[in-house]
Amino acid sequence: MASIAVPHLVSARWAPVLKVLAMLWLVLAAFMVVPWLVLIAERDGDARAFALSLAIVMGAVAVALLLTWRVEIELRPRQMFVLTTLSWVTVSGFASLPLILGAPQLSLADAVFESVSAVTTTGSTVLVGIERLSDGLKLWRGMMQWLGGVGIIVMAIAILPFLKVGGMRLFHTESSDWSDKVMPRTGGIAKATMTVYVGLTGLAVVSYWLAGMLPLDAVVLGMTSLSTGGFANSDASFGAYAEKPLLLWLGSLFMLSGALPFVLYIRSMRGAPSALWCDQQVRGMLMLLTLAIVMLTIYRVMSGTPAFEALTQVAFNVISVVTTTGYAADDYTLWGGLAIVAFFYLTFVGGCSGSTSGGMKIFRFQIALLMLRNQLRFLIHGNGVFAQRYNASLLSDEIVRGVVAFSFFFFLTVAALALALAALGLDLVTALSGAATAVANVGPGLGDVIGPAGNFSSLPDAAKWLLSVGMLMGRLEILTVLVLLTPMFWRK
Repeated sequence: MASIAVPHLVSARWAPVLKVLAMLWLVLAAFMVVPWLVLIAERDGDARAFALSLAIVMGAVAVALLLTWRVEIELRPRQMFVLTTLSWVTVSGFASLPLILGAPQLSLADAVFESVSAVTTTGSTVLVGIERLSDGLKLWRGMMQWLGGVGIIVMAIAILPFLKVGGMRLFHTESSDWSDKVMPRTGGIAKATMTVYVGLTGLAVVSYWLAGMLPLDAVVLGMTSLSTGGFANSDASFGAYAEKPLLLWLGSLFMLSGALPFVLYIRSMRGAPSALWCDQQVRGMLMLLTLAIVMLTIYRVMSGTPAFEALTQVAFNVISVVTTTGYAADDYTLWGGLAIVAFFYLTFVGGCSGSTSGGMKIFRFQIALLMLRNQLRFLIHGNGVFAQRYNASLLSDEIVRGVVAFSFFFFLTVAALALALAALGLDLVTALSGAATAVANVGPGLGDVIGPAGNFSSLPDAAKWLLSVGMLMGRLEILTVLVLLTPMFWRK
C-alpha cells in the first residue's frame, strides 16, 4: 500500500522531472566511483570524502526514485525548461561535495564556484597549489568538465532546439536526417555523440602522453581539451608544458576539435566527409581564427619575439579564448595594449553551435552581418524583397528573432553582472572581464586579479555566487533560465 501512495507526495506535473534528475545523479555517482577507487588504491585520506559524497548522492537518488517509481517519463516543453535548469544546478551542487569534504576543504561558496565552473566547462578556478591536490581530486576536476562537455552537446542538439532555444535549429532547416523530430531520436543522437566524444578524447589522451605529458596530466588535459573546459593539474595551466611546442600545437588542435559541431562529425561518419568544411559556421570560425592569429603574430614579431615562438603562443592562446577553453600558456596581458583589447573582444565570440564551447557562437555574428547587409539593401532599394540565407537555406523569422533576443540579453546579463560586481568593490577591469568570462564560459579574465596569471580565490564570496549564476546562465543560453522567471510560465 505504501508504494502506491508514495508517488502522490510529488506533483504529477513535476514527477517526471524528478525522475530524470535522479537518473542524472546516478550517472554522476557512477563517475564519482572512479576517483574514489584511485584514492583507495593510493591510500589517500580523500577517499573518505568521496565515500561520503557518494553516500549523499545515492541517498538523493534513492529518495527521488522512491517518490517517482511508477511515473512515466513524458516531458512537455515547460517541464523541459525546468529540467534543463535544475539538472545543471543540482549536478553542480552534488559535484561540489568532494571539494567541500576533501583535502582542500573549500568553503561552500568556493566549492560551488569550482564545481559550477567545471560542469559548465568555464574553467575559472579558486584553487591555489593545484599540484598538491590528491590524484583523485585532480581526476575529479577533469571528469566534471568532461561530463559537462558531453551534457552540453546533447543539450544543444537534442533539448534546446525542441524548446526553440539555441543555434542547432539552423541544422533543422536543412533536408537531412536531423529533422524537427529530434526528441524521439534523442537516444540515437546521444549514442552517436558519445562515440565521437569518447573517440576524440581517447585520441587526445594518447597524443598528449606520447608527446611527453605525465600520464595523469594527459588524461585530465585530454578530457578538458575536448570539453573546452580548461582545468589543468597545475597553477600554471597548460603553461606547465610551454617549453614543448608540440604539446601546444596538439592542445590547439584538440581545443578546436571540441569547438566544432558534433552533429557534423556524425554526418561525416555517415557518408558526408565534406560536411565539416562545407558548413558556413565552421568556415567562419576558421577564418576568424586565422585573421586573429596572423594579426597578433605579426604584432608579437614586431615587438621582438622569434617568429615560431610567437606563432605557437598566439595560436594556442587565441584558440583557447575563442573556443572558450581558457587554458593559459602565457600571460597574454603582458603582450601589450593591442593584445589585451583583442583578447577581450575574442572572449565574446565562442565556437560553433552544437559543440562544447560557450560564448555567443559564430553563427550569431554571421546572421547579424546578414541582417546588416539586408538593412543596407533596404536603405538603397526601399521596395526590394531580399531573402536571407544561411548554409544555403532560408532563415526563418523565428531564428532571426531568437538571435536578436539572445544577443540583447547576453550583453544585458554581462552588463548587469559587471555592475553588481563593481558594487561589491571590484575594479572596472576585474568586474567587466569577470562578468564577460563567466557568461561566455571562457575562464580567465583580464587584470592582475583574475587574468591568465591569477585566479578567483581573492574575490568576496558574494562575487563568487554572482559569477556562478552568470556561468549557469551563459551555459543554458540565458533565455532558458529567464523564461522561468516570468509569471506566465507558472500559470496553468
